Amino acid sequence: MFSIEHEFDATIVTLVDEGDVHLREDVVISSFEDCVTVEQFDPRTDSMQKITLSLAQMRDLIASVSLPEGVYTRER
Repeated sequence: MFSIEHEFDATIVTLVDEGDVHLREDVVISSFEDCVTVEQFDPRTDSMQKITLSLAQMRDLIASVSLPEGVYTRER
């Protein structure tokens, strides 16, 4: 399951891990004008973990999910 919210300066997607057994905490992806952040609560450290991707990194990540193993460069 996931939700999408549009705010003033960001689009926020929340991914909920569903299944027979609760596997992981929700993942919150915030898309801004110049970057994308991915956050997830870590119960081991009792804190939010966050990574920030540039838009180029996000485009590469999206392209990579349907490619076989290898090293690639994207044409600009």
